Amino acid sequence: VLISETGALLSVIDLPDRGHDVTLSRDGRGVVFARQPGTFAVVFDTAARAAPVTLMSSEGRHFFGHGAFSPDGRLLYATENDFENARSVIGIFDVAGGFERIGEFDTHGVGAHEMLLTPDGVTLVVANGGIETHPDFGRSELNLQTMDPSLCFIDAQTGALIGQLRLAAELHQLSIRHLAFDGLGRVWFGCQFRGPATKRPQLVGRATRDGDIRLIELPGDILGDLRNYVGSVAASGDGETIAVSSPQGDLVLAINARNGQPKEVLRMTDGCGLAPGGSGFLVSSGQGALSGFAGSDIDERQ
Repeated sequence: VLISETGALLSVIDLPDRGHDVTLSRDGRGVVFARQPGTFAVVFDTAARAAPVTLMSSEGRHFFGHGAFSPDGRLLYATENDFENARSVIGIFDVAGGFERIGEFDTHGVGAHEMLLTPDGVTLVVANGGIETHPDFGRSELNLQTMDPSLCFIDAQTGALIGQLRLAAELHQLSIRHLAFDGLGRVWFGCQFRGPATKRPQLVGRATRDGDIRLIELPGDILGDLRNYVGSVAASGDGETIAVSSPQGDLVLAINARNGQPKEVLRMTDGCGLAPGGSGFLVSSGQGALSGFAGSDIDERQ
C-alpha cells in the first residue's frame, strides 16, 4: 500500500503472498521482497506509470526479504539463500534488462538478512544472521547450537570480502538481523537472541568498516521489554537518532546515535516497521496502525 505523507491512499498492489521489506530506487521504482522462505519479488512504480511485475528467485535460491538498488538504479542486489549448500548469497539483477539475474556474490555467512549499500555505491554491508534454514523445513532453525552470525563488508563491484566482524564467541546465538547508517557512517544493528529465554543479552550495537564492533548498554527494564527481539532498525533523516522496534515487546525505542543513550520510548501494540520522517520516524504495526514518533530527548519535550 502506498500512502502519502498526509495519509492519503495512493495505490494498492496485490502480492502473491506475505511480503517483508521494500526497497526504493532514486527514480521512483520499488521492490517488495517475499518473507523468508519466499521466492517472489514484486517490482512496482511509485507513480503508477507501469504495471507491477513479479520476479521469481532462481532455482535453488529463495529470498531473505531484503535488497538494495545501486545509486544509479542500474542494479538491484538481494539477499538470498543457497539452501542446498547452507550458505547465503547476494543475487545481482540488471534493472534495464528486465531484472534479469546476472550473477551473485557470497555473503561469507549463513542466514543473511538485511543488506545496505553505502551511499557512494562502493560497499555492501550484510547482516549474516547465522541461522541455517531450508524450505523443506519451512522457517525451522536448523543450527541453533552452532550459529555463527557476522557483519560483512563486501566490495559491490567485485564481491571481494573487505571485512568480517563478529561479536564475542559466547554471543554466537545473537542473530544480527537489521541495519541502518547513522550520520557518521557507522552501521547500527539490531539482533534477535536464539538462546535460552531466561537470558537477556544486549540487542543493539554499532560497527565501523575499520573493525570496531560493539553492543551498547541498554538499561535492564528496556532490555527486558525488548524481549530478546529487535524487528527493525532505522536512522532519522539527520542521522542523529536511531530507532529500534520490538513487536514482541510492543516497544519502539529511540537512541542517541552519538552516545548510545536511550532517548524516548513509544508503546505500540505489535509495532515493528520504521522509516525516517524528518528528525523523527514513522512507525507501523501489525494491527494496521501508522504513527509518528519524534524520538526526542525527554529534556527537549519538557
